[in-house]
Amino acid sequence: ASVTLNCEVEHPSAGWRFYWYKAVPKLSGDSYSYELLPGSSSGTEQDSYMVHGQTHTAGYVCRAGRGDPVFYTQYSELRLVWSADVDPAASLTVSPDRVQHFTSDSVSLSCEGNSTEWRVRRFPEDRSLSCPSKWRMTGSTCKISTSQSSAAVYWCESGSGEFSNSVNITFQNDIILLSPVLPVTEGDPVSLSCKLTTENLRFNVEFYKNDKLVQSDTRLELNISAVSKSDEGFYKCKVMKESAQSWVSVKLSRPGVSSFLVPLITGLVCGVFLIILLMLLFCYKKSKGEFFFYSLKPKNTDLL
Repeated sequence: ASVTLNCEVEHPSAGWRFYWYKAVPKLSGDSYSYELLPGSSSGTEQDSYMVHGQTHTAGYVCRAGRGDPVFYTQYSELRLVWSADVDPAASLTVSPDRVQHFTSDSVSLSCEGNSTEWRVRRFPEDRSLSCPSKWRMTGSTCKISTSQSSAAVYWCESGSGEFSNSVNITFQNDIILLSPVLPVTEGDPVSLSCKLTTENLRFNVEFYKNDKLVQSDTRLELNISAVSKSDEGFYKCKVMKESAQSWVSVKLSRPGVSSFLVPLITGLVCGVFLIILLMLLFCYKKSKGEFFFYSLKPKNTDLL
């Protein structure tokens, strides 16, 4: 899809030209290097810039300049444009695979992609998470093992400019809803569970979607046999205490090559079979007509 970026100067006036950059993470620190986007080396008169055909998540900044020699403003804040591609170039996975965790849990974040060097960032606290102290890095995996962690959005960045998907992670004390971190594919089964720090004493368990009660009995699970877009929403559970709510995202299934080949092959087979059937029918009618014509001929030609 095409994405339009807009840049604003604090005190607008004539003469400003706008420069547009793609951000590339510098793994040696918390900063980024900036690469000029095509067509903006001399700046643009317009305060907007259109990015065509963005396929993966990317970060952008802008700045303005005027005069000769050019006086530049500071760079703008980084803005990430998240891609909804079902097959991202980089991915962040969470173990255990759920949004909500108990404060005593140890949570691992893994970065995967074409790069071998990664850093993990989170929002709020817009800074990279270096693994010493509270964080430990093993290869491309960071571990959170602290009861002081708070709710945040996490993602991975590589030195080659890759940005992963983002994930939400929250920490609770007494009750959590077990729900998938990443979007689930339409048509797949989904199970949401309610988990407590203490044993469940068979109290009534309530599940809510967008604050509306959808199930109320002693079952600790809410099962959806084939998830659809209509199942997308905020879910929570309640067993005396109420859990935080988590967003369950549903992505459309992308048809593969096999799904196109099956109807194609079926159509070809049916077409060939129909052609053969028509040819046989034509031959049968033709032979029957010749026999009928032959039977009408007089047997004794002397009578003619």
